[in-house]
Amino acid sequence: MKKKRVGIMGGTFDPIHIGHLVIAELVRDEFSLDKVVFIPAAEPPHKLNQKVTRAEHRYAMTEMAIASNLHFEISDIEMRRTGPSYTINTMTELVKDFGDDNDFYFIVGADSILDLPNWDRVDDLLNLCHFVGTSRPGCIVDMEKMKAELGEIAGEKIHIIETPELEISSTDIRRRLSKGTSIKYIVPAEVEEYIYKNKLYI
Repeated sequence: MKKKRVGIMGGTFDPIHIGHLVIAELVRDEFSLDKVVFIPAAEPPHKLNQKVTRAEHRYAMTEMAIASNLHFEISDIEMRRTGPSYTINTMTELVKDFGDDNDFYFIVGADSILDLPNWDRVDDLLNLCHFVGTSRPGCIVDMEKMKAELGEIAGEKIHIIETPELEISSTDIRRRLSKGTSIKYIVPAEVEEYIYKNKLYI
């Protein structure tokens, strides 16, 4: 039986924006994914010393943003756990929940691919899922170097694709909101309305 292909889009989503959605859809199409599961991080380990919007707000905004795409789903898998959200724990649980008849494609920026050798239990991760690195301005991934650091499995499990280099970031959106600048068309309309209604980032 042919395995299903499941994309995993993890992130802080503080807030989610159209760049996230465009990339997820492009990867879904490029790799013929059956669906993409968005997983808002509860406690991002790389942001433990930064102020992060409450998880329930970020989850709600993500749920609104993906509602119109039948191939997109959301999971609270990381929010149901206590402590920092490490990818190895999430992937181990996803494989257990979804079963062995699924191939997973973890979607990250190419800059995260460069840092992959430093990820917790990366060897185990490469056995559990593929990684899809989406292009970022000025970020070049040397796959020969990656294979030298991570082994030949890196050539099989790490994929780099070009995506539109949209100059959009959650950091910039938060900055715009703090200054009273418009964010229309940068985030979905429902997310924009939710932000103003709940006075987030203002």
